[in-house]
Amino acid sequence: MTLTNAPVLETDRLILRGPEKRDAEPVMAFLRDPIRSEGFGHIPLRGDAWRWFTLNVGHWHWHGYGYFVIEEKSSGQAAGISGIWNPETWPEPELGWVVFEGFEGKSIAYEAAERARRWAYQELGFTTLTSNIVPSNMRSKALATRLGARFERLYDNENMGEDELWRHPGPEALS
Repeated sequence: MTLTNAPVLETDRLILRGPEKRDAEPVMAFLRDPIRSEGFGHIPLRGDAWRWFTLNVGHWHWHGYGYFVIEEKSSGQAAGISGIWNPETWPEPELGWVVFEGFEGKSIAYEAAERARRWAYQELGFTTLTSNIVPSNMRSKALATRLGARFERLYDNENMGEDELWRHPGPEALS
């Protein structure tokens, strides 16, 4: 049972859906892994990781959007998260993505982020999106570039420190 009002979005290989209780463990495992979550925000304590998971549920209720759980159709496993994130102190809505251990190198993050961005433009009426990327996160910069985003500026993210803001092409450029 979904915990949010999130729609279900599909691609050829993926289902993007709202978080469910069964997703707490894979999300918390990602957040607690210091290497995997470094560019996203490492959360070492289980209780704090649980609070982040429920924060995403609340984010959906507050904004009407948030991080989808990426489910791989072929296995039914949670493969990562992607969606639109805009907590207090963020400069503007962000298109974000991560894949969980074992799902790298399959273009899952690209496919999910592209689908989430299309949904934000077509269904939510967004006219612009950014991605906030830690300067050392070369893989996210490569994916942002592949999605057509361009580096715009540095800014101080109170949670992550110095961050790069990457601007995605607007909906008119993607039609």
